[in-house]
Amino acid sequence: MKKSRVHILLLVLLSLVYNKASSQAMQPTISSFETAYALAYEGKTNTAHKMLSNLVNEPETEIETSVLWASTLSWRGDYNLARSEFNNILSKNKTHRAAWISAVKNELYAKNYATALGLANKALIHIENDQEIVRLQAVATDGVNGTEYDSDGWFNVESTVHTKFTGVKKSSPTFNETTVAEMESVHTTPVTEEKLKNTVMVNSAVTFFDKRFDPITTSSISYKRQTPYGTLIPRINNSNRVGKNGIQLDLDLYPKIAKGFYAYINYGYSESDLYPNHKVGGDVYYNHKNGIEFSAGGRFINFATKNVKYITNSLGYYTGNYYFSLRSYITPESDNLTNVSGNLLVRKYLKDAKNYMGLNVGVGFSPELRQFTSGDQLLAETLLYIESQRLSFEYQFTSKNNLNAYKTNIGVLRQEQSFDPGSYFYSISAGLTYEFNF
Repeated sequence: MKKSRVHILLLVLLSLVYNKASSQAMQPTISSFETAYALAYEGKTNTAHKMLSNLVNEPETEIETSVLWASTLSWRGDYNLARSEFNNILSKNKTHRAAWISAVKNELYAKNYATALGLANKALIHIENDQEIVRLQAVATDGVNGTEYDSDGWFNVESTVHTKFTGVKKSSPTFNETTVAEMESVHTTPVTEEKLKNTVMVNSAVTFFDKRFDPITTSSISYKRQTPYGTLIPRINNSNRVGKNGIQLDLDLYPKIAKGFYAYINYGYSESDLYPNHKVGGDVYYNHKNGIEFSAGGRFINFATKNVKYITNSLGYYTGNYYFSLRSYITPESDNLTNVSGNLLVRKYLKDAKNYMGLNVGVGFSPELRQFTSGDQLLAETLLYIESQRLSFEYQFTSKNNLNAYKTNIGVLRQEQSFDPGSYFYSISAGLTYEFNF
């Protein structure tokens, strides 16, 4: 009996030791995540990142661990890897709020506004009317449009993100909430860049024709200045054709009106017969929070022998990395013309709003074609009465520091000859634009 009691006592002791060891074996995983979580929001991102790198490789990783891991990648500047991690998480957990918010913020940190907008739109499909996601959607929309956003949490000019947050910053966050989702909703990046308010742009282009017309060369230099009230762009245009050289002075204004509204105003003047004497134009734009943009306006062009007026409007839509814009031109009946022409622009944004490629298709009686000659006669710059079809491709990319941007475009035009209705000529044009920001 004594031996039996001893055996039983030993079994009990062994069981207690085993259970304690098992509990201790499980504890590091739990405490490691909590420790990494606390370290991450104390600003010790690198240490938390190293701890989480071990946890995410375990067979059954909790989603909170994966989200926090991906967030640390984003905070460290590994935006591409963070994007891949968030994609993996969201493909399996489409209603995880913290993952959606962190994924959108990752693209905003990387200045990929079009991608951020697409993610925000998708997030609102699965998580309807979430105020934080709606706020980030508005930030991304403003980033894509290249306008300032002066709401709580973010401030951006063109492709540069500046953050001013009433909560904690990445450099010194606090661990004072109970969930990753709540903490992520107040996490942001510090202000690290100065505003780029000035841009100088130089453009040069050439057009070749298959018959009758000599090549046309054009060039321009412009200066863009961003102000608290909007953007100002004075420009000097130069054109060389039919053995003549002409200069045009041009001015673009983009004044702010109200939240979601801005305007475009243009005025051009020239004493050369290669350009209109005066041209005036304007549009009012409205950006809806769901990525849709509307505009309406008109143009007035004063030539030496004729004035031209027409109405223009556009409908734009941002979805994912893509932007679609359809613009129409309608000549008023007072000119005995009711013809309509239009342009369709399809643009895909790459890493941000300054890097993209696009395709432009136009048909109808275009009011904004280049000037041509017919024998010794110079045709007007806006050939409203000439049928045409045109196709062009554009590609813009920036330098590593985003201070320089390069844009190239190439286009093909098929146009009816004014002196021979039903007969067409073809042209091909190519241009290059360089801009420097400071």
